[in-house]
Amino acid sequence: MFIQPQENLLPDFHEHIKVVILGTGTPRAFYGRAKAGVAVLAGDKALLFDCGGATVDQLIKAGIMPQRISDVFFTHHHSDHNSGFFDVFITSWRTHVTGDHVFEGRKGPMNIYGPTTTKQIIGKMREAFDFDVNLRVSYNRSAERGADIQYFESNEGVVYDHGGIRVTAFEVDHKPVDPAIAYKIEYNHKSVVISGDTIPVANMVNYSRGADLLVHESYNKAWLDALIAKFPEQSIGLSNPAKYHSTTLEVAEIARAAGVGHLVLTHHIPAPAANDEAEAAYIAGMQDIYTGRITMARDLMAFDLS
Repeated sequence: MFIQPQENLLPDFHEHIKVVILGTGTPRAFYGRAKAGVAVLAGDKALLFDCGGATVDQLIKAGIMPQRISDVFFTHHHSDHNSGFFDVFITSWRTHVTGDHVFEGRKGPMNIYGPTTTKQIIGKMREAFDFDVNLRVSYNRSAERGADIQYFESNEGVVYDHGGIRVTAFEVDHKPVDPAIAYKIEYNHKSVVISGDTIPVANMVNYSRGADLLVHESYNKAWLDALIAKFPEQSIGLSNPAKYHSTTLEVAEIARAAGVGHLVLTHHIPAPAANDEAEAAYIAGMQDIYTGRITMARDLMAFDLS
């Protein structure tokens, strides 16, 4: 029997924060852009922030076995941020064998963090796959406690503080999705902020002050306006992002005001081609505002905060 080995696994321990952008896409499907998800590795933990479709595949491509995930943090509950939850929940619970290595599944509950709508929404998703879960417990003898979820709902304040890792939630504005939150993660004197989806808010500047890395959503207003002019019959759907997202220039102003060390853009609207020329056009004008480092995230990009 030949079983393909799992290659290129990331270390089980990280002395500093490592951030892996799992998906840079939006609800609109686009080649090479998975739905939203960010993995943060610190110490011996792998924390998952949002889990849109294909998150499990992206974790494996990044060298992070899903069995390492026992803590999932939701920024809000649009489908491109939570539609991969079923796969993450089941796969992290199941033991996996590859080559001569066994990756043990979760023995305990999945810990779910998010805004105050989280238990209501994710709870219903969990109920929807009771049939599958019950079979895995009764027939496959999977760990019964692994079928459970512990919920930690909070729109503001410290939500996780273990092993030197501190995660703080804070409110942003993504109405009509309400509440919506962002997260600041701190470990070993380094910090990263993950915006989720939002228009510009004072909270983002306040919590991002001096952050080593800011991962922020954005849309290119000029590109979006051009699409609306070209396809006027689609104007409602195309113009909606302007109501609850941040422009590239607004994000540059946030990064400048907060004095962040490195700005990473994600959740691209419209998604540019993954080449230097298109990405330079997408961020045009930003460096006139923010003179620090700007990176247009591509799927599976990783950043070490050492």
